[in-house]
Amino acid sequence: HVQLVESGGGSVQAGGSLRLSCAVSGFTSSRYCMGWFRQAPGKEREGVAAISPAGNTISTGSVRGRFTISQDNAKNTLYLQMNNLQPEDTAMYYCAAGGGYCSGGLVARQFVYWGQGTQVTVS
Repeated sequence: HVQLVESGGGSVQAGGSLRLSCAVSGFTSSRYCMGWFRQAPGKEREGVAAISPAGNTISTGSVRGRFTISQDNAKNTLYLQMNNLQPEDTAMYYCAAGGGYCSGGLVARQFVYWGQGTQVTVS
């Protein structure tokens, strides 16, 4: 049974930090392209960052230098460390898994499995 469960969201002031976690079950996350997406009200889902099975990472320009994606293979868990959060980072954040080596980039249709999301609010 495939399951991705996000946690770690919350409300913070601008300049603050949060670490999101995504606990994976039903498959080995390190064998997939694992990514984080976000969606703000009234906006399209946006790719934030992804990590390939080889450990290579990609991220969207607006979070580069502030957000770091990583994973703990022993715990089958994906993380997103978010520093210097800004109000424009407010969104529902989703964890996702896709096939391949992240060659398709941060494109939602490349990802097959999705979590239910965790809310991040920055004021």
